Amino acid sequence: MAGGAAAAFTAVAAVPAGAAENGVSFTRVKFNAGEPIVIGVSQEVEVPASFRMTTTRRWDGGPTVFPYRGNIDSSHELWNTIFTSDCIRVSASVCDFTETLVIDPTHYDFGNEDAGTWKIAARVFLEGDAHDMDDEGLTVQVKRNTRLTVNASPEPVDQGKPITVTGKVTRANWDTHKYPSYGGRKVSLQFQPEGATSYTTVKAVYADSSGGLRTTVTAGASGTWRWRYYGNSTSGPSTSSGDHVVVQ
Repeated sequence: MAGGAAAAFTAVAAVPAGAAENGVSFTRVKFNAGEPIVIGVSQEVEVPASFRMTTTRRWDGGPTVFPYRGNIDSSHELWNTIFTSDCIRVSASVCDFTETLVIDPTHYDFGNEDAGTWKIAARVFLEGDAHDMDDEGLTVQVKRNTRLTVNASPEPVDQGKPITVTGKVTRANWDTHKYPSYGGRKVSLQFQPEGATSYTTVKAVYADSSGGLRTTVTAGASGTWRWRYYGNSTSGPSTSSGDHVVVQ
């Protein structure tokens, strides 16, 4: 009944058709707290999950939940390594599990085509070279990380004079493992006055074809300027650092 680590990348591995067996059910599935998985170009991402498995059958391969695409019996899976806890016994036939699923963007089989919507499946390997694999009716968005830079000038500036705020938006490319320009994005310019605890949106600006951002505002009070991008179905949100400008 012990859990363990499954250490093979199976993003494009097919499960044999017709191999699923009955007699197992999975409930209480939670995957990444319902949030998108946002992935950069080099750092492994650890995705938390938890679930309950009910079965009277003997099993010898750690139960797991994971993203997949395609048909349930011939799917493409998205993970490099899965660490599953030991059975947390609820009753003779019921176990609760926690899990950490790892995705490595530097793996040769991971690329930009993996951005988008994935379904969630649960699986356990049973005695006798059988397994049970079930769709859990959940989905998760897998998104490419984005980045923003900011610069506000001049610093300091006279009240009523123009402040020019520039920056650039880039997005992770999982094929090249770089952050190229992400042009055409709608990005919000935000301002936090000195002494305030939150930012407010001043205007929206569209990045040019090279990802460049540029706009002009009137200096009214000292404070900090930043850019905020809210993301889309394949790209994660991002916020630049803040650039403080003193108005004199």
